[in-house]
Amino acid sequence: MKVSFIFIAFFLISGLSSPVNSQTDSCNSIFNDTNGQIPFDTSSLHCKAVWTSQDYILSYAQSGSNVWSFVLSAPNSNAYIAIGFSPNGNMVGSSAIVGWIAADGVAGMEQYFLGGQTPSQVQPNQGDLTVVENSSAIVSASSRLYMAFQLNTGQPRSQLLYAVGPTGIFPSAPGYVLTEHSNHVSTTLNYVTGETQTQNSPYSNLRRSHGILNMLGWGILLPIGAIVARYFRRWDPIWFYSHISIQGVGFILGVTGISCGFVLENKLGANVNNHKGIGTFVLVLGCLQVWTLLSFLFG
Repeated sequence: MKVSFIFIAFFLISGLSSPVNSQTDSCNSIFNDTNGQIPFDTSSLHCKAVWTSQDYILSYAQSGSNVWSFVLSAPNSNAYIAIGFSPNGNMVGSSAIVGWIAADGVAGMEQYFLGGQTPSQVQPNQGDLTVVENSSAIVSASSRLYMAFQLNTGQPRSQLLYAVGPTGIFPSAPGYVLTEHSNHVSTTLNYVTGETQTQNSPYSNLRRSHGILNMLGWGILLPIGAIVARYFRRWDPIWFYSHISIQGVGFILGVTGISCGFVLENKLGANVNNHKGIGTFVLVLGCLQVWTLLSFLFG
């Protein structure tokens, strides 16, 4: 009986400890396949899955006085990988490190300043990250990319952006123009605890309001008001007051939605000239209709 009890206790302890060891081994062995190609010590780095849907793993640690080491690991999908350090969680205004290895073996790493949402506003060799000299490397091993670099900073920004580029399209000399990413995510990272959280899209409520209000105003209520005026004239004067009420509410919602769009453009610094032009044209047509109605009622 005593032997059986000892065996059972040993079995339970072994079973409980296995998952912990497995998790520790997976972090410790993450760089085994890089064959020493990363130009700094990786033995003390902390490992964290930061974007599970894309299998992005960030390893980081403070390696010295005002020196932080980073290695971003991601599947090699024949696309660039990127990590951005944001002052506020937004893409615009961030500085990013981008790395890639093309199918022909040509590799590259660049720092970019994300001054806007168009390729012309994403500036290579710019940004406020101070990269330690000779600390950068992009390595391909076991179907994964390892983008390593060190930063001179007392405390890195905790709001981090991750992105993956379109398949087969890479920056190239001399301009190193960065094509828009195919997917991205905004997160926060606590460097002490390792806790990471995915953030909602910046100004998501404002975006939602812009879309819903415009859809209800210009896309639903105003057409319904026009239908009432066209097909329900036999119910006079109900059709007229219904038409005015529906059109009035639709116009107010539409103007509010367009106003949300102007505020959103200003906050994001987005280049949406075509979209804004169409919206402004629709707004002018709506204002002309209201002006005609007011002239009829009070003229």
